[in-house]
Amino acid sequence: MSRTEEFTALRPLLFAIAYRILGSVSEAEDAMQETWLRYEGTTAEPASVKSFLSAVVTRISIDVLRSARVRREEYTGAWFPEPLLDDPYEDPERSAELADSVSMAALLLLERLSPLERAVFVLREVFAFDFAEIAGAVDRSESACRQLAVRARRHMAAGRPRFDADRREREELAARFVEAFREGDVDGLTELLAADVLVTGDGGGKAPAFPRPVSGREKVVRAFAAFADLLSAGDLVVEQHEVNHQPGLVVSTAERELLAVMALDVLDGHIQTVRGVMNPDKLAHLGPVADAWAVQARAVRARHEQS
Repeated sequence: MSRTEEFTALRPLLFAIAYRILGSVSEAEDAMQETWLRYEGTTAEPASVKSFLSAVVTRISIDVLRSARVRREEYTGAWFPEPLLDDPYEDPERSAELADSVSMAALLLLERLSPLERAVFVLREVFAFDFAEIAGAVDRSESACRQLAVRARRHMAAGRPRFDADRREREELAARFVEAFREGDVDGLTELLAADVLVTGDGGGKAPAFPRPVSGREKVVRAFAAFADLLSAGDLVVEQHEVNHQPGLVVSTAERELLAVMALDVLDGHIQTVRGVMNPDKLAHLGPVADAWAVQARAVRARHEQS
């Protein structure tokens, strides 16, 4: 097998590692490109190509994350990971760990860890690498890696999100939410939302978003009902779609230009949290992105003309 074929076969795993460490599709793609260049440029033949490439992409991702921390601290408004609609990596034996680890809630929790803790947690808890491999990847002793893993597990356990286990029930609830959201059905939304539901948005200063989190069923219902008016006036399309292995929805124009991707946290038969990503820079990897400000202005004009 050629090096190109070896890299291509492992590409889904490498992306999965990099994305979980970085929370960014674009940065994960860049990390993989740099990994390929380093692999292509080395004359050594690694004993395990998987271990070698995983180590390289991990080291690169750690370096990128360290520099990204400053940008995220200066970010305008709430910072969310870039949404992932399709995860290229599958492992039936670890499907539960993979799904939980890539949810918006889990990725935000991972942001609390140091870059090294995050990398060790991802390699050990998500992908079940042994500590010898992890030590080589992060350039620390096995003992140090075990300590990093313990600290990371402790931090994650303290705030680990809980989700309803039944996938079908979550999807059915999400479908009902999308329909009520699309129609501005106040009663329907009220029934589906938890009493302390929280809605937050990431516009990055580049798209309309909630200026601050909205919490509580009544406030959230009012906000969604008002947004539904803009949806109808702006001729927008709302579709149910899995987001980061959790229930979600995609909002786009009639011309199929993206406006927002929303991820839903579901627990105890109700929607607990809605996280919306509207920053066009974070949607570009999914396809053409609309000018959200222009769409909003057009919808407001149309609504006024109808009233």
